[in-house]
Amino acid sequence: MKLEPIVISLLDTDLYKFNMDQVIFHKHTDLCGKYYFKCRNKDVVFTPEMADEIKAQVDHLCSLRFTENELDYLRSIRFIKNDYVEFLRLWHPIRDYVAIDLSPQGELSVVVDGPLFSAMQFEIYLLEIINEVYFRMKFDYDKLRKSAEERLDAKIKAMNDGIYTFKFAEFGCRRRLSREWQEVVVRRFITETENCVGTSNVYLAMKYNVTPIGTYAHEFVQMYQGIDSIPLAYTNHYAMKDWYSEYDGDNGTALTDTVTTDLFLLDFNRSMVNNYTGVRHDSGDPYAWGEKIIAHYKKFGVDPKTKLLLFSDSLDFDRAQKLYEYFCEKVKVSFGIGTFVSNDTCESALNIVIKLQYVNGRPVAKLSDTPGKEMCRDEEYLEYLKRSVDFRIKMNKE
Repeated sequence: MKLEPIVISLLDTDLYKFNMDQVIFHKHTDLCGKYYFKCRNKDVVFTPEMADEIKAQVDHLCSLRFTENELDYLRSIRFIKNDYVEFLRLWHPIRDYVAIDLSPQGELSVVVDGPLFSAMQFEIYLLEIINEVYFRMKFDYDKLRKSAEERLDAKIKAMNDGIYTFKFAEFGCRRRLSREWQEVVVRRFITETENCVGTSNVYLAMKYNVTPIGTYAHEFVQMYQGIDSIPLAYTNHYAMKDWYSEYDGDNGTALTDTVTTDLFLLDFNRSMVNNYTGVRHDSGDPYAWGEKIIAHYKKFGVDPKTKLLLFSDSLDFDRAQKLYEYFCEKVKVSFGIGTFVSNDTCESALNIVIKLQYVNGRPVAKLSDTPGKEMCRDEEYLEYLKRSVDFRIKMNKE
């Protein structure tokens, strides 16, 4: 079964990939990164035919270049700088950086290894490819599409009936059913409701003239673990400092849970509280997290209603509505919703990730606020990182 090209534009990725890459381009071109694919679902089997198709799709991806119209669009984003866009005129995905293998048991292995400014860009493209290949070759795609349409119709009706009253951004690139279905979802939410404020997908944001949304991901904080001169328990400090330096207070929503929110708050001092427009939740109890952030703002005399809480952890619309009703009188609230809008069908979605695991040969890790959600290939390093974090938190309390 030969599929049509899945990625047809290098803009078909999340905005935060360009945001993070611009910082790396300006400040950390000496870093090399190694990323690993993981499927968190049990009993998922990839066939040799799927693996061959994934390889062919990656070959096609690496033939793409940014067009002049795409480069002009990136220049139009207020915080993307011209020298970085000129770099992207020269840049393209390099096939040699990606190794794809399949075990006899059907376990897919994907490793990306190269300069960080280039290796990091593969993540979303690869997840888009892997997910679409799997669902098109494993199931009856027309049946999946029909069930997705029925569920989308129900969501839009609930929004227009006033059942869902919150605002959200579509964050569905990485686990979408297909490229064409994500486009349908974005187009319909934007044209048929008042709830959708934009999308993380830069290509679709350009095509439908809506706001591209995103700041940075866990990998941005993780990469500082690979820099020799930075103590492990201070990676948030240096990440936020570089981010503020790059964007001068623009593009300012901070991700809190890379090495736990408790540690993040030690570095989210008065200056950073004022510099950043808000924070993003991606693990742990969202209600406890929200109250903790609100208390932190109040500690510095900041009115929480001037700041944004962006929730993005495995949300569906019912969970988002409950969070909105709980927090809307206390603080600005928004949501990033991914799989539930881009791959909500009669079959369970894949929980697939590609995570940064080494920087300049050193292991790095995400701890998060949810036990068991961490991903690290070096258990000894993971325990050392946890001890470093715990030590700093403990010392701050004494």
